[in-house]
Amino acid sequence: MANGRSDAPVAADALGKRRRLPGVNLRPGAVKQARAEAGLSLAQLGKGHVTAPAIYLIETGRTRPSLPTLEHIARRTGKPLEFFLAEPGGAADDNTVRLFELEAMVADGRNAEAIAFGQALLDGGSSAFRLGRIRFLLAQAYLGSSEPERAASLLEEARAHFEAVNDGVMLAECMGALASLAAATQSRDAVTLAEKALGVCRKLKPVPPPLEARLLGVLANALVGERDWNRAVSTYEAAINAGSAGFDLRGAARLYGELGMAYRRAGEAEAATRYLTRSIALLEVLRDRASLARSESNLALVLMERKDYAAARVHLERSLQLAEEPDLESGRGRVLLGQAELATHEGEVDRAHELASEALELAAEMEDRATMAEAHVWLGQIADKRGDHAAADREFEDAIRGFEALGKRERLLHSHGAYAEILERRGELARAYAHMKEALQASHPGLLREAASGERVSSA
Repeated sequence: MANGRSDAPVAADALGKRRRLPGVNLRPGAVKQARAEAGLSLAQLGKGHVTAPAIYLIETGRTRPSLPTLEHIARRTGKPLEFFLAEPGGAADDNTVRLFELEAMVADGRNAEAIAFGQALLDGGSSAFRLGRIRFLLAQAYLGSSEPERAASLLEEARAHFEAVNDGVMLAECMGALASLAAATQSRDAVTLAEKALGVCRKLKPVPPPLEARLLGVLANALVGERDWNRAVSTYEAAINAGSAGFDLRGAARLYGELGMAYRRAGEAEAATRYLTRSIALLEVLRDRASLARSESNLALVLMERKDYAAARVHLERSLQLAEEPDLESGRGRVLLGQAELATHEGEVDRAHELASEALELAAEMEDRATMAEAHVWLGQIADKRGDHAAADREFEDAIRGFEALGKRERLLHSHGAYAEILERRGELARAYAHMKEALQASHPGLLREAASGERVSSA
């Protein structure tokens, strides 16, 4: 009997000769393990498709199943197809090279190109073993393009794949990405998902320090969304400690920056300034211009809250210089909004309007919808200071629509709240109350419906 033949013996072959399908390489022991876990005999597993001896030969590796036979085994045992597949070996084939190309596109932020390329790989029937990785990378590209719904479904499929093939590292990465997505959309599941991802990571032997640090950062970010400041700060500090074990200076710089912003949200400006300054120092060593521009801008926001406008101006100018480089234009709009905020604080309303308008125009060119919505908020506030009520109304309506479309619940809450304050100052109390209700609904989805339902019951 030749080793590696496909589906021998097969019950249906007795009816006549047919073209033999190519065999699929299996992970050793996978079929026997799946049959044992399903509580099936050899005959029960093959029933209606192949004979018991054929299943025995497949289990012992003396023959390889065709894809239809493997699909039958997967259905009978309740396992996904990926559970059975062997990792491809040998020299890199064309699909492997294409996978590296996709990874490079995602890393470079070429999201539109990555989406088209990754979808072509999926549609072209790439190796089943690589599907999880392709879906994971494609999800990253969709996240970068502000398409969270498409990313979520791909991440769930990738998660099922990595779970089936027992790839703990990529399973933790996938779960961490799902937690980040949940945090970005202010889902209540974000903290739970991040904790589960961290649990999977910590079961790995050995635990990869960079992965653990990243997932602790994801958890900390989710805790910020829950306004659990104490746990967020301690988790960021744990992430920094975990990252230092792997000598990941870039990761440490990012975490210092996030910890600084967590302190800022907690109202502790001194601690925020200290950690953001550390982040900038590391980023200067690493020459990471994109992250350095972002950290300079974040530090400027903290300094403005401390009313240290002169220092804030210095950091905003540094950030703008970095963001003017050709490959960093995507962050320039946010820096311009920071300058618009500073100009507003200093009473330069016309200058603030020019900067916010420029930020909006640039964000529209870059198709950066989040920055566009932020620009509308600032233009609305500036229009209010100018006494142009109609323009303020238009800008806030655009901002609210933008944040609703993106699912940015926290920013939506802030926009409704800021607009309500403006309407209240104008004396338009009914409209102000309506936007305060919308802010409450954004912060506690379902709360107003529950309250209304309670009122109906109590008045019945």
